[in-house]
Amino acid sequence: MAAVACGETTGESHDISDECREASASLKEICLFLSEYSAWLLGSGATSIRLERNVRRMAKSLDCEAEMTILPRHIHMTVCSKDRAESYTYIIATHPMPISFEINTKLSRLSWKMADEGLGFSEAKTEFRDIIRTPPANKYLVLVLASCANAAFCRLFTGDWAAVGVVFMSTLAGFYLKQVLTEHKVDMRLIFIICAFVSSVLGSTAGLFSFGHTPDIAVGTSVLYLVPGIPFLNSFSDMLDGHYICAFGRFVHAVVLTCCLSLGLCGGMMMMNLSMF
Repeated sequence: MAAVACGETTGESHDISDECREASASLKEICLFLSEYSAWLLGSGATSIRLERNVRRMAKSLDCEAEMTILPRHIHMTVCSKDRAESYTYIIATHPMPISFEINTKLSRLSWKMADEGLGFSEAKTEFRDIIRTPPANKYLVLVLASCANAAFCRLFTGDWAAVGVVFMSTLAGFYLKQVLTEHKVDMRLIFIICAFVSSVLGSTAGLFSFGHTPDIAVGTSVLYLVPGIPFLNSFSDMLDGHYICAFGRFVHAVVLTCCLSLGLCGGMMMMNLSMF
C-alpha cells in the first residue's frame, strides 16, 4: 500500500552515506506518522482545511514539508526534506469510525503542541497512541442526551408536551437500536432505514392514541436525530476551500443517508396508515 518516491540521488554509485540513510529513515517515519494521524483526524469528522493546516504545522515543526491529496476514503501523503532532495509517499485509507469531537480536538491540540511547545517526534507518537485509544463516551449518557435533544427539537417546532414525550421515547428506542446495530457492524444505510422506520412507527402513536394536539409534529421530528448534519457541513466547508472531490464525496454520502432516512420514515408512515401530505 505504500509507494516510495525516494529523492533522486545523483551519482552512479549505489553506496549511500550513513547520514543519508538516517535522514531517509527519519523521513519515512515522519510520513507514516503523518499519514496515520491524517487518517484518524479525517475519520473523526475533521474538515479538509483543518487536516491540511494541522499536518503542515506538524511537518514544519519536524523540519520538513508535507503535501497531500485528500480523497473521500483515502489520503495520499508526500513528505519531503526542506531542500526537496528526497521524499517519501504513502497512501492510507481513512479510518471508518463514528464522528468523535473529543478525538478531533485532541489531535488538533497535538499539532499545536508540536508547533508551539516544541513537542518532540517520539513524544508526539506516544501521545498520538494515547489519543486514538480514547474510550468512547458513555453510550447510555449519549442515548439519554440525544433523546432529550430530539425532544427539544419537537418543542422548538411547536410540538405540545405530549408530542415531546412521544418523540423522547421514539428517539430513545431508535437511537439505542442504532447503537446496537453499529456495534454489530451492520451497513450504515440499512441502519438508517431500520431506525427511521422504528422511530416513525413509535412517533405515530401520538396520533394513534390521540396524545396531545400535534401528532404530526411528533412524527416529523421523531427521526431528526438521524439527519447527517456534520457530513453536510463538512462537504460545504470542503467546497469553499476548493477540495471539490472530497466535498462531492461527502455530499453524496450525506444525501444517500438522507434518502435512507426518508425511506424508513415513509415506510413507517405507510405501515401506520398516515397521510404523507
